[in-house]
Amino acid sequence: MTTAYDTSTEALTYQQRVAVSRLHALLELLPSALDKHLHEAGLTAFEFTLLEALAEAPSRKMRLSALASKTNATLPRLSRVVTGMERKGLVERTPCPEDGRAFNAQLTGAGERSLEDALPLHAHAVREMVLDDLSPEEVDQFAGLVLKILGRLDPDRKLDVTACLADPALPTGVACAADPAPPQDACPADPAE
Repeated sequence: MTTAYDTSTEALTYQQRVAVSRLHALLELLPSALDKHLHEAGLTAFEFTLLEALAEAPSRKMRLSALASKTNATLPRLSRVVTGMERKGLVERTPCPEDGRAFNAQLTGAGERSLEDALPLHAHAVREMVLDDLSPEEVDQFAGLVLKILGRLDPDRKLDVTACLADPALPTGVACAADPAPPQDACPADPAE
């Protein structure tokens, strides 16, 4: 059987295969390792990220689509997690007054307390598993490399982390008071630099 490409020129080098294999391993292992560290606080790593995003929002509330972008999630996944967090009393879902088709997630007092309990656990886990063996320069290099890859994976700049790479002249859709302000500075560890 023939393939649609010439394997002699299209095959990855050994070094490229190792790099991608290591990335796959990181993406597989890190979320569950963070989940284990946050178990004591009763949160998953994704729930922590969601609570942190809401806590950073000026009104402690965000439109679900903006929250999905901020947490690097699809809207269906975010909606399922928000439903579970509503049951725990950590967030409330309310209609967006400016956009009748949308809903906002609002951080509750219980959500704030859960986040406060989880912050030191999360910081310790991230330092121990990711950052402690890296110099500040290596952290910057790592951030730049990851942003470069994310820029290719998210060409429409739907994720908040890649939004800083977008053309600011393009329209962004219906405004909602619960949406965070667009980033004012350039991407941290901008790969263009």
